Amino acid sequence: MLKQHSQFFKSLMCLHDLFFVSLAWWLAYLVRFQTDLLPEPEPHVFRHYVLGWILALAFWAIVFQLLGLYRPRRISTYWAEAADIVKGSLLALLIFLGMIFLLRDVVLSRFVVIFFFVCSVVFLQISRVVFREGLRFLRRQGYNLRHTLVIGSFVQARRLIDKLEWHRHLGFHIVGVYLIDGSSTDKALEGVRLLKNPVEAMELVRSGVDQVFVTLPFGEVGRLREIRNWLGEEPITIHLVPDLAEFVNLRGRIEEFDGLPVISLQDSPLYGWNSLLKRVLDLLLGIFGSVLASPLMLLIGLGIKLTSSDPVLYRQERTGLDGRKFQMVKFRTMVEDAEKITGPVWANRDDPRVTPFGRWLRRTSLDELPQLFNVIKGEMSLVGPRPERPLFVEQFREAVPKYLLRHKVKAGMTGWAQVNGWRGQTPLEKRLEYDLYYIENWSLGFDLKILLLTLFRGFLHRNAY
Repeated sequence: MLKQHSQFFKSLMCLHDLFFVSLAWWLAYLVRFQTDLLPEPEPHVFRHYVLGWILALAFWAIVFQLLGLYRPRRISTYWAEAADIVKGSLLALLIFLGMIFLLRDVVLSRFVVIFFFVCSVVFLQISRVVFREGLRFLRRQGYNLRHTLVIGSFVQARRLIDKLEWHRHLGFHIVGVYLIDGSSTDKALEGVRLLKNPVEAMELVRSGVDQVFVTLPFGEVGRLREIRNWLGEEPITIHLVPDLAEFVNLRGRIEEFDGLPVISLQDSPLYGWNSLLKRVLDLLLGIFGSVLASPLMLLIGLGIKLTSSDPVLYRQERTGLDGRKFQMVKFRTMVEDAEKITGPVWANRDDPRVTPFGRWLRRTSLDELPQLFNVIKGEMSLVGPRPERPLFVEQFREAVPKYLLRHKVKAGMTGWAQVNGWRGQTPLEKRLEYDLYYIENWSLGFDLKILLLTLFRGFLHRNAY
């Protein structure tokens, strides 16, 4: 019954996608040939567009099926599905264009193809969200549920149950728990049937359970074979939730290498497409920002020259991505050779080394504007953890656990810690907490959010000095 339900769901999703692909295709055709929005088109052959539509349906359906876009995605995120839709659509488009190239007699309007692709991605994204939200609503009402058995030790089972109950929209209905450590804490698992032995667990599985979550402490993972043996060949879905919290530092994830599961305990979010997209954003906004700010930077340079005989710009070695050193550029705000007597120290609120004009620059954070050139060169990013001097990095790596993990991404002109007020001489641990949160939850949308917040609360702040 579950298999039939799953097949029906896949077929429904496929028909759903094909409907919106068709809608996008014929909308593009109508806009090009049946409206006055564009210049008079060249004569076209209608049957070519019928053939193009059929090919689009076939390639989109095949590619989406091969990429697993019709598999159950109860514990997946909207962002992950959105990314898969974009990747699948791009691959299908490339295959489609290749086929049209081979069919030399078929002539299609470039506008139709481009407009169709954009509309199909937008339609599929919106419709998938609506579809998923509809399913989530039904699950909250008690429909489309998956009867779930949890097997594991008490602490891990309690944590998993709390999360599954919090996310009721996922539709996991917990019908029983078997604690392999022999716990009998009925009160702590109130409302959940506590099973006494594997025999009861198997009876429950055969009575209609279709999902099993196995959650074990790291030292007990060896018992997974035992659990797998007594579950036998039952046609159920088994999920392993290993307790790796003490080992995972940053963006832990699971990959596959030639059939072998590989668990990454720490990694950077910026690789592949993510790295390219962030670099494109940095270049576009960095160039635009430097052009826009060039009159202001000229005035600041003039102000420094009029109030001081020292050089306008100040270069200082900082530590960036993967611990690499680079020369960060700032407007000079202190007297020349400011550290000749004090040595390398952080600036404080009433630092006598800061010039009067420099104090205003530091208060407004305008001394950071030349770092736009570091961004354009690729040494920094617009958004990321603020870069620190190598001497301080060596001190902090010994005193602050996980400090070096902030170097898994490029240093930034602004960051999540800065827009939340953690700058200047605020606690280093708090800044690190916000930096690691940024890396763990990185997305292009998160970067844009931080940039917008910087405009409103990133320049003037009581902790900027």
